[in-house]
Amino acid sequence: MAEKNVFNEMNLADKVRLAGVVGAGGGGFPTHVKLGAKAEVVIANGAECEPLLHKDAVTMEESAADMVRGIQLAMEAVGAKEGVIGVKAKKKHAVAAVQAASKGTNVRVQLLGDYYPAGDEYDLVYNVTGKLIPPGGIPIAVGAVVNNVETFVNIARANDGKPLTHKMVTIAGAVKSPATLRVPIGTTFRECIEYAGGLTTDDPVLCLGGLMMGTTSDNLDTPVTKTSTGVIILPRTHHTIERKLKPGKQQAAIGKSACDQCRYCTEFCPRFLLGYAVEPHQVMRTLAFTGTGADYYNQWAAMCCSCGLCTLYSCPEELFPKEACDDAKSVMRAKQIKWTGPMNPKVHAMADGRRVPIKTLAKKLHVLDYDLPAPLVRQEISPSRLILPLKQSAGTPCISKVKAGDRVSFGQVIGEPAPNALGAILHAPMSGTVREANEKQIILEK
Repeated sequence: MAEKNVFNEMNLADKVRLAGVVGAGGGGFPTHVKLGAKAEVVIANGAECEPLLHKDAVTMEESAADMVRGIQLAMEAVGAKEGVIGVKAKKKHAVAAVQAASKGTNVRVQLLGDYYPAGDEYDLVYNVTGKLIPPGGIPIAVGAVVNNVETFVNIARANDGKPLTHKMVTIAGAVKSPATLRVPIGTTFRECIEYAGGLTTDDPVLCLGGLMMGTTSDNLDTPVTKTSTGVIILPRTHHTIERKLKPGKQQAAIGKSACDQCRYCTEFCPRFLLGYAVEPHQVMRTLAFTGTGADYYNQWAAMCCSCGLCTLYSCPEELFPKEACDDAKSVMRAKQIKWTGPMNPKVHAMADGRRVPIKTLAKKLHVLDYDLPAPLVRQEISPSRLILPLKQSAGTPCISKVKAGDRVSFGQVIGEPAPNALGAILHAPMSGTVREANEKQIILEK
């Protein structure tokens, strides 16, 4: 009872830290840090603009009350007077659920258009508040705290003393029955695919996190982590996969020889349209440089959000400007080059007219045949083996608190970041025996 009283006296940030909550939309920033700030508005990001993914919509449909409670708890923690749920108007069931849950509260629903990338924080904050985040800044710079809708559900549960042990993910693409699942963290995608009816291709490639911003892998035993949003499976021969699998040196060589500086990559760039100095066509010029100029032109990538629209949609020659921008940002980090460009963004006059509809993007990606609902599988998913990476958030990896042969119970702390280091505690998603524990991962078996 004494321990319970101590827990009840904790502030929300400490409860969330103890629960190991991180951003559930892919970024994985430890949520307790955001709850230590002071803000004017708390925004729940339910835009979910990656084609074929549905986990955020399903989360809102299934857990709207907890989500709204999490928003209100966060508002109290940061001193915000306004809470906003950003959700696409086309997600009718999710909209109905969150409107019903927020009725009579100080949380409102803001309907968003069906374009990509509506979930970019810079775009969402501008739509909700009318304010532009300073170049290189984060939402708190304009008084906003933004989290994924699933993160707010986890905040509410953390306030009840429940650690983060499960994750919502969508399994879509070349599977028999696209589905959204709630699985223990550490479940392999191979097992998740079984609950989506199995594969419809003999040579699958996984797009982990989505087609646009995700990473590719052919390892079906890749585990679900705290930041997983889902996986799109496509055949290796699919045109989008063939492009994604081209080696970096080949991508750069093609760009060096073929880029004609048409500017389409820049003119459709969502950050450029918001007024930020992001110009991928200028970054492409660095591919031809050998000794001078690259440091200057790399700066045009500094505010790139890596949405992939330039590479997978706008370039008429199917070049790789997004990858060139990724490389440029890596060079800037390695050389510790700071942004020295303009700090006063002004929204482009054609910003609304150049939005890219999701259906149009899906057509360009050749995935319209895979654009199907992915309803929630209500069956309890309880794997016999979990693979738990010790790094599942921004910051430093956890240090294992267990060793091979240890028996652990559900919810037990099995990994912690070093004292005062940015990171998130890791809990056992099931009771079992530790089969392996090293500096990279823990394998847990029933």
